[in-house]
Amino acid sequence: MAITIVPVTTRKQLKSFIRFNYELYKGNHYAVPDLYEDMLGTLDKERNAAFDFCEAEYFLAMRDGEIVGRVAAIINRRANEKWGIKAVRFGWIDFVDDVEVSKALLEKVEQWGRERGMTEIQGPLGFTDLDAEGMLIEGFDRLSTMATIYNYPYYPRHMEQLGYTKDTDWIELLIKVPEKTPEKIERIATMVAKRFELKHMRFKSNRELERRYGREIFDLINRSYAPLYGFSALSDRQIEQYIKMYLPLVDRRMITLITNKEDKLVGVGITITSLAEALQKAKGKLFPFGWFHILKALFFKRPTRLDFLIVAIDPEYQGKGINAMIISDILPNYVKMGFKDVETNPELESNNKVQSQWELFDKEQHKRRRAYKKEL
Repeated sequence: MAITIVPVTTRKQLKSFIRFNYELYKGNHYAVPDLYEDMLGTLDKERNAAFDFCEAEYFLAMRDGEIVGRVAAIINRRANEKWGIKAVRFGWIDFVDDVEVSKALLEKVEQWGRERGMTEIQGPLGFTDLDAEGMLIEGFDRLSTMATIYNYPYYPRHMEQLGYTKDTDWIELLIKVPEKTPEKIERIATMVAKRFELKHMRFKSNRELERRYGREIFDLINRSYAPLYGFSALSDRQIEQYIKMYLPLVDRRMITLITNKEDKLVGVGITITSLAEALQKAKGKLFPFGWFHILKALFFKRPTRLDFLIVAIDPEYQGKGINAMIISDILPNYVKMGFKDVETNPELESNNKVQSQWELFDKEQHKRRRAYKKEL
C-alpha cells in the first residue's frame, strides 16, 4: 500500500503521534518511554513557551489505515539567527523498518522547510537544547535514560541511505562511583575555592532552591551553553516552565551550587536518581499507577544508577577547576546513598572541557548519538 503523510491537526491525532513511540518500542528492554503528560505539554503549541520563537508542524505516516511513522518539522528562528543559518529541524522521528516510510517523512519535512525559505535540514533536534536530541548510532543494547532518545539500529542506516551526513556527534559515558574522592580532585577543589574566593551554597528545601536560585540557574545555563551546537537562549517564559518541571524533583544531596564573593552563581551541577526503570514500569504514564514507580525510585527504593543532568560553568570561570569543586562536593553523597555508577548523558564529542573532568575515573564510553544534516 502507498504511504500517505497526514498533518496532525486534532487533539486525537496528537495523542496518536505520542503513542506511536510507545507502540513501536513496546517490549523493548532498552527504550525508556517519555512521560505522556510531559509530551503533551511539550508538543502543545499553546503551552510550550518555545513557540514564542519556534514554528512547528507534526506529521503521521499512514499505510492501509495504520500509523507507520511520525516526525516533527521545526524552525527555531532564534537559533537560525544566532548561527546564521536557514535550517529546518526534524525531531520526534520514529518509523518502521521500511525506507519508503522514512523517506516520505523526511521529504515532507524538507518540503515544509523549503516552503518557508529554509536551505538545510538537521536533526533529530527538539525545540531547544534541553529537549532530547541526537539519533543513537552506538549502544543499542544499553538502557536509555529519561533525557535521551532511544532508537532501533536500522534508523541510522535509513538516514545514510537517504543522503544524510554527520553534522555532529555526542558521546555518553558510564562512570563508576569510587569509594573515595580522588585526592587530585580534592586538592584542585580546595585550591580553586581559595584562589577565586568561591563557596558552596546550601539551601534547606526545594522551595528555597526555586525561590533563591531557580532563575539564576537557568541564566547560568544560557551563558554556559551559548557556544554549544544548535543552542538558543532560553526565554523568560521557558525558564519559568523548566523551574517548575525540574527543580521539584531535585534531591538536595544531589545538586551543588557554587558562588563567588559577590554571591553570583558561577557553577551548578544537577544530578538525579535514574528514572529509566521506573518509567518503563509506568509505561510512560503517571496515572493510574505510574506515579508510584517514579516516587518509589526518587524517595524510597533508589536504583544504584544516577543521571548527570546538567553541568554549567560561567564562561569567565571555565577551565579553572570549578568542575572539581562540583565533583568533590556531591561525590561523597553518592557513596552514602549507595549509588554505583553515573550516566553522563550526551556530551558533544568536541567538548573536551566537560570530558576532561572524568579523566581520573573508571569509565566506559557506551553510547554515541548523531545529528544529521542535508542541503535542501
